Amino acid sequence: MENIVEIKNVSFKYKGAEDGLLNSVSLSIKKGETVLLTGASGSGKTTIIRLINGLIPHYYAGDLEGDVSVDGKDIRNTELYDLAGTVGTVFQNPRSQFFSVDTDGEIAFGPENIGLPPKEIKKRTKAIAGEMKLEPLLGRSLFELSGGEKQKIACASVSALMPEVILLDEPSSNLDWDAMEDIRESIIRWKNEGKTVIISEHRLWYLKDLVDRIIYMDTGRIKHEWSGEEFAAFDESEVKRLKLRPVKLEEVFIENFRKGKLGGHSVTDRKKRNDDIVLRDFYFSYDHKPYFFFKHKFSREDEGMLSLNIPELSLPKGKVIAVTGRNGAGKSTFLRCICGLEKDCTGVIEENQQIFKGKKRLKVCYMVMQDVNHQLFTDSVESEVLLSMKTEDKKRCEEILSELGILEYKDKHPMALSGGQKQRVAIASAIGAEAKLLLFDEPTSGLDFAHMEKVGQLLKDLAKSGKTVLVSTHDPELIDKCCDYVLCIDRGRIKANE
Repeated sequence: MENIVEIKNVSFKYKGAEDGLLNSVSLSIKKGETVLLTGASGSGKTTIIRLINGLIPHYYAGDLEGDVSVDGKDIRNTELYDLAGTVGTVFQNPRSQFFSVDTDGEIAFGPENIGLPPKEIKKRTKAIAGEMKLEPLLGRSLFELSGGEKQKIACASVSALMPEVILLDEPSSNLDWDAMEDIRESIIRWKNEGKTVIISEHRLWYLKDLVDRIIYMDTGRIKHEWSGEEFAAFDESEVKRLKLRPVKLEEVFIENFRKGKLGGHSVTDRKKRNDDIVLRDFYFSYDHKPYFFFKHKFSREDEGMLSLNIPELSLPKGKVIAVTGRNGAGKSTFLRCICGLEKDCTGVIEENQQIFKGKKRLKVCYMVMQDVNHQLFTDSVESEVLLSMKTEDKKRCEEILSELGILEYKDKHPMALSGGQKQRVAIASAIGAEAKLLLFDEPTSGLDFAHMEKVGQLLKDLAKSGKTVLVSTHDPELIDKCCDYVLCIDRGRIKANE
């Protein structure tokens, strides 16, 4: 079988970087093959994806040595638009690839862009939506979707182009377990259609019996290569030695979680304490009607309109609480409402016999977003933390940065740091703000095993210091490692574990 991707003796260094990210990499991929790229963050997986889809060198500038060809086309001499019909990519952050404002338009955009007849576009859109179980998402604004739902639309938009090569960069990073099964079904369908599928991924369990070959990368080099059968047979000690996410263990975690045996007990089953942080009257609807929340009681019809409906919830102090639920269940909405990002949300927080409502909720809580780039504003790490303090205290600022292991970066621009370092800057700001309730939205999204463990330990340390931590997550390993309680959200309501 002929090779559809050829990477020969490639070295690459991003513009402005001190060190090269890829070092003499050679990789051949056969037509119709399904290949998994894995390894620690920063090992070069995403850079290989960018080589294959042409973003290097046409978008990301740098020093490129060696040769790259896809379907016989030399990447250096092939414009991105000429690759569109051959290579389709689903990025880790799906928002970065959207061109439309609604779901139907996004799925149809690719076929429209290559000039297909309207009848064929409609046919493809309908077929893809059915195959990927997307009917409930059709006709909706992309801005209203959860991260996982956006990921599904991104996969559908690429599938509608019917490219020969499909690239997936951390496709499970925002997905719940059921949605991961949907992605798995898509990969099976692409394999059966003879597509070449190349996946960069940390979470491995849902791929172990799908991939033909596994490429293990470390510090910009290919260090190991295994067949799918060899990799699936690895015991967990070997997987840990390679610092990879479990190949088999996650399925056990998921089953235990659904039986209520993971991450401690449900937060709603515990006895209330006098020192609990209490949330009252948290109601919110994306269907904006100013008069709606002045009601003191809601009819059944009203309740159906509510995107968030939590009359009362008691949270234990000094504990880590996992907020779980399916994509679109309302987890991020719940966190955004607590910290005041949704201005129309009613609700008060009671802490230490004090009541905080409206903007005053910001005095007691702080949210670390899934994309921390949205909350970094200043030109240095030190300035970022000082900005969060009621009264500037450089000594305390340095203590916080030291505790989080980022003191050496205090004079650096936050945007020049790695993703994990940026996250710790945001956490430092939360500590500097003296927040009692810390909210984390998918903090381990796209993280390798080592960094997931570090985040888990950090959350535990924050709880030990007296903070109450709410963490929205689909990551069963994180839940098992550090969470004391589980809070399950379904359609904006609190429910028992499945």
